Amino acid sequence: MIKNKKMKAIVFSMILCVGAAFVGCGQKAVNTQANGKQAESKTEKGAEKLDKIKKTGKLVLGTCADYPPYEFHKMIDGKDTIVGFDIEIAKAIANDLGVELEIKDMDFDGLIPSLKTGKVDILISGMTPTEERAKQVDFSKVYYKAVQNVLIRKEDKAKFNTVESLTGKKVGAQTASVQEKIAKEELKDANVLSLGKVTDLVLSLKTKKVDAVVVEGPVAKAYADKNSDVIIADIKVGNPDDGSAIAVQKGNTQLIEAINKTIDKLVTEGKIDEFVAKANEIAE
Repeated sequence: MIKNKKMKAIVFSMILCVGAAFVGCGQKAVNTQANGKQAESKTEKGAEKLDKIKKTGKLVLGTCADYPPYEFHKMIDGKDTIVGFDIEIAKAIANDLGVELEIKDMDFDGLIPSLKTGKVDILISGMTPTEERAKQVDFSKVYYKAVQNVLIRKEDKAKFNTVESLTGKKVGAQTASVQEKIAKEELKDANVLSLGKVTDLVLSLKTKKVDAVVVEGPVAKAYADKNSDVIIADIKVGNPDDGSAIAVQKGNTQLIEAINKTIDKLVTEGKIDEFVAKANEIAE
């Protein structure tokens, strides 16, 4: 009798184990299906954005148009027009997609939030693809590389000529930019003034509210050429390997692929260099 009871207990235990195994397998299958659906959903999201752009016939660009020669305002035929080599790249992307380009001008620190909330489709604004930004948006290939420069007043040429000479000084940089990070990390004890527009930073420099302004090379040249009392200091800052890329919402892989295809074509044909040269001429 006892033996039979033991046998029944063993059989019951075996049934429980087999049942648990089936449950485990069933759960694994469910998880696999869920993961598959997530991957499929992500792919669909990427396709939906590109399809939406083509369906509406419009590509909405977010930019901060105070950054010559990348993007800036210019009176053309009596009309205020946003121009620059970033804009020409955006036009090429829109043309390859078979849609029109719509430009929305805003402060630099408002660009990524506008992209994340769907107010714009892409960002092209001399933006460096940093690790921090890559957590919020996806980036294309780098389409242009430029060195970083420091603008100073012409009268201070002998005074500010090394990184050390700016120790503890008032330095301006664009809000949420790579230049802001450089000013805070590379210029010891600098009192950093962050503003949304480079035009305001240059005005702050001219009116002696700051001693220097950190900006990207082509931008520094454009402002120095237009302002006789402002020059580019002989000060090296930043990483020369940094460059500019185009940002889209996370998961928009098909849109990124389309953008990269246009970038590859423009680079191969030498068009980006042409765009830069033309934009520099217009900015003068």
